[in-house]
Amino acid sequence: MRDHRKLRAFKLADELVLAIYDATRQFPRDEQFGLTSQLRRAAISIPSNIVEGCARNTESDYLRFLDMAYGSAREVEYQLSLAQRLGYVPQDSYAIIGKKCEETAKLLHGLIRALRK
Repeated sequence: MRDHRKLRAFKLADELVLAIYDATRQFPRDEQFGLTSQLRRAAISIPSNIVEGCARNTESDYLRFLDMAYGSAREVEYQLSLAQRLGYVPQDSYAIIGKKCEETAKLLHGLIRALRK
């Protein structure tokens, strides 16, 4: 069994979730069931899929969950960009959170590529 807590991608994804929750607290109330919910669900999906993948017995299952985590990271990148363009996330916060998201996606992509070799 793999230990998700040892993965840098998991640690960064966990930090990303906290940052997303903090940022979305400032979103307009009418976005509560729209972009706020969507962004939070996509963000929490990243570390959750890493954890579930690590708990799986086969390499193919592990990779499948890492693929889902990677897809969610890319989804968060877009939704965060949209939120910034709508004026919900200040540019300085967007830069910090966006960097975490990008780094998480890069780590996941590298891990997936390494496992497929």
